[in-house]
Amino acid sequence: MTIETKALVISEELKRKVNMLCRFACVKYELINGSVISLKNTNIAYVKPHILKVNGNDYLLLDEYEDIFINGYDKRIKFKGLEEYLKGN
Repeated sequence: MTIETKALVISEELKRKVNMLCRFACVKYELINGSVISLKNTNIAYVKPHILKVNGNDYLLLDEYEDIFINGYDKRIKFKGLEEYLKGN
């Protein structure tokens, strides 16, 4: 069984939005590219989202998706509420 990994490219629009929100919230951040992990010769694949790291928390982002997941998939917020969430934490 062969595992194939392809990097996802973060859109310039998403980079710009994240940069602007983090500047307004006065936080330092790291943005890590996501990837698609698939098993060759099967229909099994996993999309690893882009990860925004801020103050020890991981925020999972996907292009063209308005929700952001916080430290896993249990808790989520809307992208437009990220600045206020970052200021509060």
